Amino acid sequence: MTLTVADLTRRAMTEFEEKLRQQHEDSMHRELEALLTTTNKAEAEISRKDFDGFKKLFHRFLQVKGPSVDWAKISRPPEELIQPYDRIKARGLPDNIAVSLNKLAVVKLNGGLGTSMGCKGPKSLISVRNENTFLDLTVKQIEHLNKTFNADVPLVLMNSFNTDEDTKKILQKYKHHQVKIHTFNQSRYPRINKESLLPIAKSMGTSGENAEAWYPPGHGDIYASFQNSGLLDKLIAEGKEYIFVSNIDNLGATVDLFILNHLMSQPADKRCEFIMEVTDKTRADVKGGTLIQYEDRLRLLEIAQVPKAHVDEFKSVTKFKIFNTNNLWISLPAIKRLQEKNSMDLEIIVNPKTLDGGLNVIQLETAVGAAIKSFNNAMGVNVPRSRFLPVKTSSDLLLVMSNLYTLDAGSLTMSKKREFPTTPHVKLGSSFTKVQEFLARFENIPDMLELDHLTVSGDVTFGKNVSLKGTVIIIANHGDRIDIPAGAMLENKIVSGNLRILDH
Repeated sequence: MTLTVADLTRRAMTEFEEKLRQQHEDSMHRELEALLTTTNKAEAEISRKDFDGFKKLFHRFLQVKGPSVDWAKISRPPEELIQPYDRIKARGLPDNIAVSLNKLAVVKLNGGLGTSMGCKGPKSLISVRNENTFLDLTVKQIEHLNKTFNADVPLVLMNSFNTDEDTKKILQKYKHHQVKIHTFNQSRYPRINKESLLPIAKSMGTSGENAEAWYPPGHGDIYASFQNSGLLDKLIAEGKEYIFVSNIDNLGATVDLFILNHLMSQPADKRCEFIMEVTDKTRADVKGGTLIQYEDRLRLLEIAQVPKAHVDEFKSVTKFKIFNTNNLWISLPAIKRLQEKNSMDLEIIVNPKTLDGGLNVIQLETAVGAAIKSFNNAMGVNVPRSRFLPVKTSSDLLLVMSNLYTLDAGSLTMSKKREFPTTPHVKLGSSFTKVQEFLARFENIPDMLELDHLTVSGDVTFGKNVSLKGTVIIIANHGDRIDIPAGAMLENKIVSGNLRILDH
């Protein structure tokens, strides 16, 4: 067999790339070892486990070329793999649902800070309703379950190095609540320089020049860090079979007894090891991950994995009708099995960042839902939109603080007085971004029961007992200010210009 010049060139290139990859990997391992020498023995032990996970991720990152999916192989999942919630609910509940509850633990992803909403510390400690924080509401929900069914559902918080200390201080206040609370820390990975592909950290410290050198590697890290912490084995030993995982800022993610019952009532050989709650896409959700059928497995497709030429198709509401809420029900023995076999293959999300000083770095991350393809008998459940109520911005906060929702035992439900079930579209301008500024601009939260759409831009304040109905647009131009007077009722109105109300 004679080789052409092109073949020889290709082979030389492949060998060159392989050597380069090996060099990058060797350099990375040396740097990580050097970093471990800058801390005490106990810390180094924990960090070594983190670094083992990071090395695997880095190795795969060096191997990957281009998008991780072949667009031609993608198809819509067969109907039986994404069940409508109503079908699951129609089966009803057995009298002994408490038996199933005792096999469940609730895991909340609690690694995020409140910085995007102008708050210091963990996001879960922001007050969202009647002085209750995200964490308060979560504890109340689970305590209510435990009291109602005389059950023992523990709460597990996955913290990050950013949130762990502050969260643990607060946990003291729940000592006398009827809910056991466990915490574990997700890994701490080094940010890497985009050019050199080496860590930017000078030591294992997290302050001073190292303040921006580390990151928590996305919620896909839950599987490894859960196992490393010993909590996975502890919960299995206590007879727990499933975890319900969700983001702590999703106020719609409460324990659903119908989904739990569906999981527990499957025959042993057909046990469903993973349920992803999905919901119908609207124009606001076009970037959310979706479920696809790929090589005979159910798989999560994130926008970052989509080839550029197909991004618009991915965003279309007609082709991909559902998106992932990140409410997941996962079998504990299955996690243990997959971790021990090292066979959980999560797609890498490469997240580029520019640090304050202008340095370009990359973070290697994974998503918890991406593991769906590794579990047996996995399925999606198409749930009502009410199970997806995330609070990411002050616009979301306005909705959940308003009379659109009623609060009962830590759970928010749409008010019966609202005539249609959709939430209004609220868009607050940059003057409202920070929670403190947002609160200062409302004397109290307006009546929004009949609101469809609200846009507010510029320097605007709201007096007491304001009522907003239909479509309301309030725009104060630069240098102007608008004070909406106490008791005002705005229905299908555009307010612009300047309106000052001064105390006499």
